[in-house]
Formats: sequence, C-alpha cells, structure tokens
Amino acid sequence: MTSNIKKIFIIAGEPSGDLHGAKLIRSLRGCDPNSSFIGHGGDAMKTAGMEIIEHVDSLSIMGFFEVLKHLPRMLKIMTNTIEAIAHLKPDRIILIDYPGFNLRLAKRIQFLNIPITYFILPQAWAWKEKRVEKIKKLIDQCISIFPFETEWFKSKGVKVSYFGHPFMDVQHVNESTKSFFERHGLNNQHPILTLLPGSRQQEVNNHWPLFIDTVEQIKHSIPELQIVVAKSSNVVFKEIPIDYKFEEDAQKAILAGTAALVCSGTATLECAIETVPMVVCYKLNPISWKIAKLLTKIKYTAIVNLIANERVVPECIQDEMNPGNLSEQLLPLLDTTSNLRSRMISDLEGVKRELGNPGVYERAAESILERMNS
Repeated sequence: MTSNIKKIFIIAGEPSGDLHGAKLIRSLRGCDPNSSFIGHGGDAMKTAGMEIIEHVDSLSIMGFFEVLKHLPRMLKIMTNTIEAIAHLKPDRIILIDYPGFNLRLAKRIQFLNIPITYFILPQAWAWKEKRVEKIKKLIDQCISIFPFETEWFKSKGVKVSYFGHPFMDVQHVNESTKSFFERHGLNNQHPILTLLPGSRQQEVNNHWPLFIDTVEQIKHSIPELQIVVAKSSNVVFKEIPIDYKFEEDAQKAILAGTAALVCSGTATLECAIETVPMVVCYKLNPISWKIAKLLTKIKYTAIVNLIANERVVPECIQDEMNPGNLSEQLLPLLDTTSNLRSRMISDLEGVKRELGNPGVYERAAESILERMNS
C-alpha cells in the first residue's frame, strides 16, 4: 500500500486474544508488508512476527478476587506499558478484548494522541455499561465480532464496524479423521466426549475435578465412552486418568467429538461452528461469583445462546455445575439417534449463519490500514 513503515502496538492479554492477534497481524502484513508489530501477546503473536514485551501468561487473570491478589504486579505492567508506548510512539494502537487493562491504558495514554483501534470490544452489553462513554471518548475505531453486539453499541451512539466473527476464518484441519483416530488410539464405533475445561490455569483448576467425576458418572451408562481433552499449551493438569487422550489442537479435538463439555467462553463458538452438540459450564470462586451476579445483566451465560437469543445449549453454571447435572444433560447428546441432539445441531447451524462469511481478519485489516492512511 505504501513504502512507509507503520509501527503498530498491539495488546492481547489472554490466550484467545493471542490467537486473534496472530491472525490479524498476518492479515495486516498481507495488506502492508512494511508494517511492524510490538506489544503484549503470546506465542502465536510472536510466531506471526510481533516483538513481545509482556507475555499473556503473566496477564491472563480471571475473577475479582484473583485480580486483587495480582494488583501490584498489574499496576507495574501498566506503568511499563505506558512508558513503552511513549518511547516507541507507534502510528496506531490495537487493543484486543481484555477491557479491564485496555480501557484503563487507553485513558492514561490519551495525552499521547495516538489513534486506537479496539478489535473485540468490551462486553458492555453484559456488564459495566458505563464503559460505553469511555469507548466513545477514547477509541478512534471500534470493530465488533457479534451482530447483536454491533446493534447494541450503535443504539448507544458508538460508531462500530462489523465484518463477521473471526472464527469463520477457521483453517482446514491438516490431518484426516482416520489419522487422528489412529494417533490417539480411538475407535470410530464408540462415542467420544470432548472436554474443553478452559484456557486459563485457574479455570482448569476449578473445572477439572468436576469433569473427571462427570465422565465417571456417564461411563455407568456408556462404558465404552472415549475421552478427548482439548489442552491449552499454557495449562497443567494435576490428575490425568489413564484412558484420556490429550490434543493441543482444539479444532481437531472438537471435530472428533460426538458431544462436548465446554467451559463457557470462545470455545462454545468453536463447537457451534463445527456443529458439535455441547453442554456449557463455568465455576468461579464463591466471592467472585456473588460479585458477578450483582453486576451482570444478561439473560444467558453462553455466547451461543446470546447470539440465538434463546437457550440453544444447556448452561450449568456455578452450583448447577455438578456431575449429576452435567451427566444428565450430556447423555442424550452422546446418543446419535436422539431427537434432542438432532435439534441442537440444527440450532447450532442457525447460530453459525449469524456469524458471517470467511475473510473476517482480512476485512478488519483493510479497514484498519485504510484508517491509518486517511
């Protein structure tokens, strides 16, 4: 597009943001090979060509109590980030999700007059609606990833672009089903339950014991049940049953599943795109849960249900996340002849249609660079 080197500072504070950031960097570089990237991210963004200042492993914290515990360290990271931006003077800053940190940063660097793109907006429609005013004041370009979210922000007077959901750019799997089954010693005649316990260590710590107990309950009814676990590279499992198969490629793990037990978050959308029936769950520590209940105002927890505006998939949250409930909801989804499973697959296909067409990162990148060149 131009021979001038564009310096872009990007901040992603979570594993999911690292993946989005990496794909956005590749698209930006594809549109403008002279762009350079520096900021906070993970291994995926590093591989895509960004110089990492702070790794997502030290940034990814979930829950009110947990944030308080790490507050001094996070304040130091904030100060270091402001100093780095002031020194580097990038042409543009791109914030990816991670609103607790990113919106505070946007306010504190306002004096630098560096235009900011927000890709994957704060979920102000769920809680902290006052963030809308900060977004209006501080953010130069807003890119939404949900159709309902786009309309909500527009109704509040925020100028928002929507290019579809990034998961519609899912790459084709580089392994055949036959090869995957052989590699993990799986039998294609028996049902497979895919477990997605979370991409953060504290999520895995909270969920994993309940996942194991749920599998044991299901095996009373389906003794031949096979288990595939989607494992993020940054988490550790303390207890590993001998017959569980671990896979670091979440898409492959999801595609193998007859059904899935999924930690609420972006993994639910990955399952929806592959039309894999699922039960969604989540558990916080009790204090964080009580605060979250007071502050949130959404009808559903699972983003799949929010997009559909109805309960397409079961939600087992906090106290309802127990082996009895989870196994009861999963059993019919593991039966390929059940009407409930067929109906859920049809509903998930409807959710998928709402997410737009492939080419999302490329369209977002073109929009960002057009803004930079204007």
